[in-house]
Amino acid sequence: MRFLYGNHHFKSLTRGEESCYLMTNGLGGFSSMTMIGSSARNDHALLMSCEKKEAPNHRYNMVHHLTEKLSVNGREVYLSGQQYTEKENNEDGYLHQTSFSYEIYPFWSYVCDGVTVEKTIVMAHDRNLVGVRYEISNRSETDAILRVTPALQFMPKGHLLPKTQKFAISEAEKTKEPGKVHAASLTVISNQRSLHIQTNGAVFTFPARYRDDFYYAYDARDGRPERGACAMNHCVEFTAAAGQTFCGVILYSTEPLDEDMFLTDDHNGAFACIMREMEERYQTLLYASGLKTPLSQALVYAADSFISYRASTDRETILAGFPFFEDWGRDTMISLPGLCLSTGRFDLARNILDTFAQHCKKGLMPNLFPEGKNEPMYNTADAALLFIITVYEYYRRTKDAAYVKKIWPVMSEIVCYYANGTDYHIYMDEDGLLCAGGGLEQVTWMDVRVGDILPTPRHGKPVEINAYWYNVLKIMEFFQNAITGTVSAPAFAGDFHTMAEHTKASFGQKFWNEEAGCLKDVLSGEIASEGEMEAAGADPVKPECDTQIRCNQIWAVSLPFSVLPEDKEKMVVDTVFRRLYTPLGLRTLDPDDPDFHPTYGGSMHERDMAYHQGTVWVYPLGAYYLAYLKVNHYSAEAKSIVSEQLDGITAALREGCVGQLPEIYDGLHPAESRGCFAQAWSVGEILRVCEILEKNS
Repeated sequence: MRFLYGNHHFKSLTRGEESCYLMTNGLGGFSSMTMIGSSARNDHALLMSCEKKEAPNHRYNMVHHLTEKLSVNGREVYLSGQQYTEKENNEDGYLHQTSFSYEIYPFWSYVCDGVTVEKTIVMAHDRNLVGVRYEISNRSETDAILRVTPALQFMPKGHLLPKTQKFAISEAEKTKEPGKVHAASLTVISNQRSLHIQTNGAVFTFPARYRDDFYYAYDARDGRPERGACAMNHCVEFTAAAGQTFCGVILYSTEPLDEDMFLTDDHNGAFACIMREMEERYQTLLYASGLKTPLSQALVYAADSFISYRASTDRETILAGFPFFEDWGRDTMISLPGLCLSTGRFDLARNILDTFAQHCKKGLMPNLFPEGKNEPMYNTADAALLFIITVYEYYRRTKDAAYVKKIWPVMSEIVCYYANGTDYHIYMDEDGLLCAGGGLEQVTWMDVRVGDILPTPRHGKPVEINAYWYNVLKIMEFFQNAITGTVSAPAFAGDFHTMAEHTKASFGQKFWNEEAGCLKDVLSGEIASEGEMEAAGADPVKPECDTQIRCNQIWAVSLPFSVLPEDKEKMVVDTVFRRLYTPLGLRTLDPDDPDFHPTYGGSMHERDMAYHQGTVWVYPLGAYYLAYLKVNHYSAEAKSIVSEQLDGITAALREGCVGQLPEIYDGLHPAESRGCFAQAWSVGEILRVCEILEKNS
């Protein structure tokens, strides 16, 4: 899907910063700037690098911004855009910009005084290498000179460049004839990092200038530091003679560049190779997925952005979101079915599942992978359950019985520990339902903790955890009956079928809220077993949060094995639609609830207090649509309704990060993306819906 923007989309600096692009390199590095070429966040960069030997979240902001000035007919104008703390210093290139587009890579066009400039940026896969190409067509009567000055940081992502940081230049070769195709290269060294630059323009070096007046509108909005700093120590000039056309290229890399990587007159070399490789990768991904609609194909390409290599495991992993998040177990298990299975990348899915299987400990899956000598963190109750559900989804598509046999001991270990008790107060109660969490532990996806405050305390029996648990037991029963070679897991009071039926009966009896016509969110008054509470002479405490109407109940319907009768499933779907549904996601709390927060923004404390208290999340919307299709038996009418409602998501691809789906929106009026501008499970869950609409009979 090609996203095209015109003058009315960037009629001011503020409007021009509403959307950005994202290209990633499969290492954790990325390139992302706004559609007017500015950095509206400290996390924006032309080149955000991440070395293969490092964790994918160890990123360095190398080239933060490009200041682009065009000189023609005796005047000089900006082509780039950028806000500074003093508005009179702002770069206003949007005044000469005619379009911005993005499909596989971003493209800009400008017109000024008879000169047309077209800019394209590409990023190599598996390398920290970006290329910028300027095609200058000069129909004026004088020479046109484009001067490009990179703003450098060489700092860990999000950090402020100190004034004391030194920048050195080595291996500089200046061109003697600006505008001629003659390679020039230099290496900038700072902070024990190197940036290798190659160009066919004229390179001019000068003593480093420190500038600390970059203004980040989106950081200011979200309560982050709104001011940034960079250093400039060289520029590149391209000259197009009157009546002539010139193609200028700059390559930026954290690794040395070979001489034969330079773009020559016949358009061979590194830039063309990177562009071709990106186009071929795009086509390969689309072919593997088999998906055909513009929305699904856009999401297939978006999905690839989150796949990254992790050195500590020497395998691929899934990054939860850009520009902030790293790879987490829960996010991986939620997003993997869409990112890998719906897109036909089964080898990748198996690879990632194997990584988690190898790190299973006491029945728990890592929520955070190890870095250096650190041990993994296992503070999640749902990742291990979702692991088994994901294995089932993998088998459902591939019928790979050999893999199920291989992974069976790990799945059995998970069920044993959950049934008999493991860390983080996770255990199966006498009623067959799972308890999880205690003290200051937050082990469900609503995991925010603000000091000693738990905005969403869900200790006890969370509804989605128990829906997962029931499905896990049914999946184990299914595998045991369907695949020869699987054996019963030890230390159970009964078989999987008996356990599942016991869990189902208790779930229906205890979670159903007849008055509201939906499910309770948590049973917090049943942390101890009923027998223990009776012996202690205590009555279960039923706080108001137990019956808050939240989106977590939708997973009790969307999962493959139904824990509720169909009439109650329909009631859940209808209640969620009436109280929580928006075209861009589900609210995390009913707007009529006194704890509802209508907006997400401000300081970190304010954001965290609103995070799960009404904020709209995109990813549960996928479960809603899957649940709606399920209770309507995947009828043609139901599919048509969902397809029409997905128009909201299709439109959302144009706002925020172009071609991506964000993490969250405001709870009351979800019009502007918040949080991560590209979120893995948002993309993955909507991809699952697209797969059902296109492939399910």
